Amino acid sequence: MGFRSGVTKPPSAVDGAPTPAGGQPGILDLSFRVQTQYRPFELVAPGFEQVRIQPGPARSLVRLDAGPAAPFAAVELSVAAIDGAEVVAGLFSASGDSVAAVFSPARRQVRIEVRRDGDTRVVAETAVELQTPVKAAFAVCENQVTALVDTGDGWQPVVTNRDDVAALIDLRDPATLATFSYGYGVGGTGGEARFSRVTAGPFGMAGLRDPHLVQRPDGTAYIRDGKAYLTFTCAGLGFFQQAHWGVFTLDLADPTELRQVAQLYARRDGLLLGDHAGQLVIDERGGRFIALNTSWGDFDDGGVHAMHTATSDDLLSGVHLLETKRLDLPTKLSSWDPGATQIDGRWHVSFVESPSQDPFDFHPALAAGPAGAAYDEGLELVGADPSLHQCEGPILQRVDGEWHLLASDGVAREYPVYDLTMKRLGALDAPYGTNIPHPQIVERPDGGWLMVTFEGTQYAEDVLGYGGHGDVVIMSAGPR
Repeated sequence: MGFRSGVTKPPSAVDGAPTPAGGQPGILDLSFRVQTQYRPFELVAPGFEQVRIQPGPARSLVRLDAGPAAPFAAVELSVAAIDGAEVVAGLFSASGDSVAAVFSPARRQVRIEVRRDGDTRVVAETAVELQTPVKAAFAVCENQVTALVDTGDGWQPVVTNRDDVAALIDLRDPATLATFSYGYGVGGTGGEARFSRVTAGPFGMAGLRDPHLVQRPDGTAYIRDGKAYLTFTCAGLGFFQQAHWGVFTLDLADPTELRQVAQLYARRDGLLLGDHAGQLVIDERGGRFIALNTSWGDFDDGGVHAMHTATSDDLLSGVHLLETKRLDLPTKLSSWDPGATQIDGRWHVSFVESPSQDPFDFHPALAAGPAGAAYDEGLELVGADPSLHQCEGPILQRVDGEWHLLASDGVAREYPVYDLTMKRLGALDAPYGTNIPHPQIVERPDGGWLMVTFEGTQYAEDVLGYGGHGDVVIMSAGPR
């Protein structure tokens, strides 16, 4: 996928360590160590490009035919030369409305403009020295627009704005977004620019977090050709609302090989949103996917809830708008990070309960339904651990025939392990990084285990604020 990997340790074979006599090791007998760490970062998601051209010179704006399915998109420009021109990139409508980044070498300036009904407003600007050749980009994540420049050391945001953009136009509105297409070229000041490449398509990620295995109802990981499928939260250029959800494959033989295969957005309450932090369940017998995620896409400190839908669409490839509704969990508190597994004929749903989001206070919980009921029917609370206040990422996992709920405690900096009554059994033997890394473990076909998790290094926090994390961290384990 072309990620900037920054691998800290090459793949190794420690996962094949011999198993003690008497069977497989239990979950508390596993000892995890960091195997590799890398930072996924892409503006236009590889494999999802809607535009990829080598256009040459331009003297005016070029409005392209393609446009984004959701307000998570980017336009990348490789600019070979600029002759008295301002270079623009963004979204443009046939009626003349636009949301664009403007790069002006003459003014030593980069700015963000919104044009509505014939009126152009500059919503943000900054001083930047621009010399060609240069790469310049427009990115939108939800209603936050960011202008970026790459002078050879990777993409760096130079100016961003959400509130003023959103006050003028709401790109989350499906009818509004449908009027816009990608565009690039030269602004109204005249002159000429020569473009060696233009690429546009869905926004990729500034990092990945919240990994959760795609699984079958019985909890079996969905693995095809040696590759496990996982959902991740794709960190956006901004806070939680600027993130979205994606599906990826991870090569279990070489976990530096991580590739995105699907983009998932939510269409709910009349808006297109980047809800994320959840799980996909493939119900092959029922011919459907069960999708569970969290309403982070319009989070405003007023609460957040687990969402769900079921669809016959193939969510393992392509771009999808999920029509979701609130999952009826047995709690009056806010909730997130849902995951569902059918155990002994009963659906069990792990989730986070949160009595407060200002300040954040949250802990793991587990619900279960009646035998034979659907995953969203009759859920009752099995238990929770309200003694913890910064603990999330609950994951149902079977090791050596025993089911457990795993979680991540950011205060104690450990991964607590519970049984299916929510009795605490101990903690995983595994390094604990920054942020609150989720303990998603997966068994390798040839034996041993991997933990797929993340850490909290921010991307360009001085410009974008909190939310642009994190590195993917892969740990491997054999018996102690």
